[in-house]
Amino acid sequence: MEPLLKINSETCIACYACVRACPVKAIRVQTEKVKPEIIPERCIGCGSCVAVCGPGAIEVRNSLDDLRKILGRGKKVAALVDPSIAGEFPDITDYRKFVQMLRMLGFQYINEVAFGVDLVAKAYKDLFKKSKGKYYIMSNDPVTVSFVEKYKPALVPNLAPIIPPVAATAKVIRKIAGEDVILVHISPLIASKDEIRRFEGDSRIDLAITFVELRELFSEANIHETDLEYSDFDAPLGFKGSFFPVANGIIQAAGIEEELHLTPVITVEGNGMIDAIREFEEDIGTIKHHFNLFYKEFLMGRGTSAGGRRILRHSQLIKYVNKRIKTLDKDAWEASMTEFESLNLNRTFRADDQSLPVPSESKLNKILKEIDQLNPSDIGCGACGYASCTDFATAIAQGLAIPEMCNIYASRNRQDHIQSLKISNEKLAQAQDALKRSERLAQKEKEAAREASEIVRRMLHKLPSMVVICDMNLKIIQTNDSFIEMLGEDAKEINEVVPGLAGADLKTLLPYNFYNLFTYVLAQNESITNRDIHHEGKILNVSVFVIEKEKIVGAVIRDMSAPEVEKEEVVKRLTEVIDKNLSLAQQIGFILGEGTSEAERMLNSIIESYNLRQDLKDR
Repeated sequence: MEPLLKINSETCIACYACVRACPVKAIRVQTEKVKPEIIPERCIGCGSCVAVCGPGAIEVRNSLDDLRKILGRGKKVAALVDPSIAGEFPDITDYRKFVQMLRMLGFQYINEVAFGVDLVAKAYKDLFKKSKGKYYIMSNDPVTVSFVEKYKPALVPNLAPIIPPVAATAKVIRKIAGEDVILVHISPLIASKDEIRRFEGDSRIDLAITFVELRELFSEANIHETDLEYSDFDAPLGFKGSFFPVANGIIQAAGIEEELHLTPVITVEGNGMIDAIREFEEDIGTIKHHFNLFYKEFLMGRGTSAGGRRILRHSQLIKYVNKRIKTLDKDAWEASMTEFESLNLNRTFRADDQSLPVPSESKLNKILKEIDQLNPSDIGCGACGYASCTDFATAIAQGLAIPEMCNIYASRNRQDHIQSLKISNEKLAQAQDALKRSERLAQKEKEAAREASEIVRRMLHKLPSMVVICDMNLKIIQTNDSFIEMLGEDAKEINEVVPGLAGADLKTLLPYNFYNLFTYVLAQNESITNRDIHHEGKILNVSVFVIEKEKIVGAVIRDMSAPEVEKEEVVKRLTEVIDKNLSLAQQIGFILGEGTSEAERMLNSIIESYNLRQDLKDR
């Protein structure tokens, strides 16, 4: 499932306000990402990060699409409404109009969670009477429960084993409307979206939406109180459970003594919740009280509209409760309490320890030295979001923070960076000048190379010998007019369309015994010189040489029947014969026989050349 909270990296400006606000450091910053990210398994759903994020980059999982699908199925759907609606909707003058607005959305049952509070309050009163020296942390606030399970797992046995009011209300509604009814919790807390996943059986709740989402739904459906008649909540109605949105409201609903010298319960709400749990862990043997804890009063929960005024919402709630109590049928309420008193309100908890390994002292000292904090015992400026420099160094070692989050470190690095940037700019300017000079030189060399290439190309075409250069696939890269002339009319026509036969396949232009010389040279990286080849009645002297190993080869081909070649070749070959015979004459035995054989081969070659020329002349 999509996480409850996530940070939109495109909107985030990396101000780290969320890191500073998170009470459990469930937001980490990594060097490779720079922008923070929420760690779902460490998050307790308090929403403090949402409240402080100026750009609005922290997104809460939206449940409206799921609700639209539920309401569109045509099945029985019940709304379980938290009593804090009175503080959230002061613009709706009568709560009965609010109920009718919910019915217009498609809810068949509209039930206030206040009756579930009454049931749970009674269960707490009974639990405290029977506690026998064991002290409990009340488990009505999902944020408090999540904190204990994840960060104080040793206290899990001290969580009161009683389901929260919304789960108790779910049991009541299923008993009235049947097991197939779909239940939607309308809550002032974003944490409720994850809390409901813990309830099973007749206490299960299918979906939770916030008051903010409900307002959006009213606007989308164009529903306004001025157009509607009155409609009341469905029975059973709650009594003092309507005080639940205030931190000590459930204590009053339970009728537990609140006089300071008599009460068995200490109530704490706000950021003091975490400190209270630490004191419970360390000093409960001395304190000897049950704890009623809320990270934030439900009236001001993160699922309510931003900018709400606490005192105003509190006064609106009191007015609402007074009105409800005056019109409540007390007998009917007592009958309902009796009817549902047998419901099983027990629950269990699971430890989910999220504590991280404590780094060694040497590692901490190394990090403190890196961030230039010589007095780690000092409280520190707090800009990084951690209480002290040592805590910050610990977070770095645990992979939750980066040194750049420290203002002093970042400032020093910034100055170093500015100086480094200045030096770099100077070097860059020098490099740019050098680059411009290099570009001018390279341009001149390029022009010279182009001119040289053109000269070579022209010379190549002027050579009487045939020249061809090809690649590893025997595709022609360059050739000259003499080679094209040798290939015949077809090659000349192709040359008119594709100058120099560039890209032509040598295997389609020459016979196997001819192009196989090129294949051999490519494969063996070994040149072939002065190889005579018969081609279309001519004797061609072929030399194939390596230009680039296994990639490019070239060949020079001479027509042995050409007059200028014939005379040169006769002189050359006779000279070779004379030199060889003089050398061989000095040898004995089998070497003499070998020399005679070589002379015979060369003389026969000369005779063959002359005969071929004579035949050509005769023809």
